Amino acid sequence: MSKPVRAIVITGHGVNCEKEMAHACRLAGADAADIVHMAELLAGRVRLRDYQLLNFPGGFLDGDDLGSAKAGVNRLRYAAVAGGENLLAQIRSFVGDGKLVIGVCNGFQLLVKMGLLPALHGDYGRQSVTLTCNERGRFEDRWVWLRVDPDSPCIFTRGLQRLYLPVRHGEGKFVAQSGAVLAALEAKRLGVLKYCLPENDLPTLDYPWNPNGSEAAIAGICDESGRVFGLMPHPEAYQHRTHHPRWSREPELPEEGMGLWLFRNAVEYIRRERL
Repeated sequence: MSKPVRAIVITGHGVNCEKEMAHACRLAGADAADIVHMAELLAGRVRLRDYQLLNFPGGFLDGDDLGSAKAGVNRLRYAAVAGGENLLAQIRSFVGDGKLVIGVCNGFQLLVKMGLLPALHGDYGRQSVTLTCNERGRFEDRWVWLRVDPDSPCIFTRGLQRLYLPVRHGEGKFVAQSGAVLAALEAKRLGVLKYCLPENDLPTLDYPWNPNGSEAAIAGICDESGRVFGLMPHPEAYQHRTHHPRWSREPELPEEGMGLWLFRNAVEYIRRERL
């Protein structure tokens, strides 16, 4: 008999999408999806090792002081967990055990600034990309089309080709530290999701289809294992047809929203690998 699939959804200090993400994990087949405050982890009352899927939801960690997710990164990097090592070290062990991590919007910002993405050459902890202020200098709240790279190693997007999801952020512009980093992302097919035109799958730099001016039209990336994944669009915000902005005018929409597919891929992988 396979082990129960247990997901942990991190909350606290300004996170605001934790309930939606936990619900997505449950609908996707997880046996449990626990919403846990960061303080519970730091106090040692909850242990990451008891879970197989780690979720960092969207929100505004610490009010985005110092830049999006930066204060949150400092907390995870420097605040010691009861018993010794910091939480970043525990997350790295979690990844090393073959388990899955997803960060959405503010969670994506957190992962890149912790250096957990893209972690080129397995260098977890060194930041090489960032997410900064949108090109137009304003908050963007709209739905976007996304092209999925079929050759990406990403576990969450296996079998998918195209997604339609909402974005809502002020600091979503993807920027690489150098041309060499961007070239490595392209060569290793780590740029999993790219903003594309509504009529075809061509990646675009044009506004509003690329809402923030991201380099190479990148909307989401993974590490080389495919088990750590971050994206700016919100999959947890499209779980049912009534979440679609035109659901009342498009009766042919399926009951299940596209965003749920990402979480189902994760749960099925965990069951298959018996993590």
